[in-house]
Amino acid sequence: MKVEFFRHNIDESDIRRVENVLKSIFLTTGDIVQSFEQKLAIYLGSKSVVGVTSCTAALHLCLLAWNIGESDEVITTPMSFCATANAILHAGAIPVFVDVEEETLCLNIELVEKAITPKTKAIMFVNANGRFPKVGIDAFQELSDKYNLVLIEDSAQALGSFYPNGKHMGTVGKVGSFSFSAPKVISTGQGGALITNDDDIAHNIRRLKDFGRSGGGNDIHDTIGYNFKFTDIQAVLGIEQMKKLPSRVDRKKEILLRYKDNLNNVNQVYFFEQNLEFTTPWFIDVFVEDREGLILHLKEKNIGSRMMYPPINKQKAYNVPGEYPVSNMIGVKGLWLPSASQLSDNQIDYICSKIKSFFSKSRN
Repeated sequence: MKVEFFRHNIDESDIRRVENVLKSIFLTTGDIVQSFEQKLAIYLGSKSVVGVTSCTAALHLCLLAWNIGESDEVITTPMSFCATANAILHAGAIPVFVDVEEETLCLNIELVEKAITPKTKAIMFVNANGRFPKVGIDAFQELSDKYNLVLIEDSAQALGSFYPNGKHMGTVGKVGSFSFSAPKVISTGQGGALITNDDDIAHNIRRLKDFGRSGGGNDIHDTIGYNFKFTDIQAVLGIEQMKKLPSRVDRKKEILLRYKDNLNNVNQVYFFEQNLEFTTPWFIDVFVEDREGLILHLKEKNIGSRMMYPPINKQKAYNVPGEYPVSNMIGVKGLWLPSASQLSDNQIDYICSKIKSFFSKSRN
């Protein structure tokens, strides 16, 4: 049996909808983009959604819209995809790394408060795999208010995940962001979105993503902007994918539960906290002993897997001093197991049987 680490989930209905747009006379940002933004806003319970080229672009625009730039500090996590910190640098600001909670992989709020300085302008909170911090997101908003900071939610991995207070992730801070890249629970190939309840910020973001134009379809520019526009091709795919979101959310939760049930007695595999009443796992992430050995063993059995993020600050592109014990441990022991929503129960059982056989042999 061959089990890929991940594959996108596109079916014939998605293809037909995209074909219809390709036959139309308008492919870039049009009515279909607005329709997708409206549907997503209703699902999220947010006032404004702005589609853009990627979640990286979304985070960049979040910072620019709040005039966060040169010499400003933004507190964030080293345990994320590098796009989180890249966006801060793109805006001219300085990423200040703070370690995460071992149970949730979300920012440790006590360490965040200790890292605040007069130069701090924002906290970029990452909903790691659709999770929330032990203290709850409201505590981060209160901390942000206390120090007059902007709370930005990097919810790239969190579509379909809610906080216990009933609010969708990405909608509590001043502005949030989502990703629709290929591995996400819904995908438009690439693409992202910003979410805000602030009309002025939404208006500013819409200008910035479209070259700084004063309005659509003209060449009058009020400010210097970017070409971060979402297209009707992406939007129509997103609309069709949104129809499948509820079933995928349910299936993602079932997949995690089956993994946990299969590996319950394997002490060398540790699952992070995931409150399935509210949240949806994007990938199946675990701590494992002898990660490299297990990856090789799974590969020999035609099972894909992927190492979790190494700490951003220790990557060659950054090389920033600092030791963050939990993030460091993720870089050594963190592993993503096959996580596609199309995974069958038989495939999950097969994967788990090979994991158990690896650790059984390693004990002998």
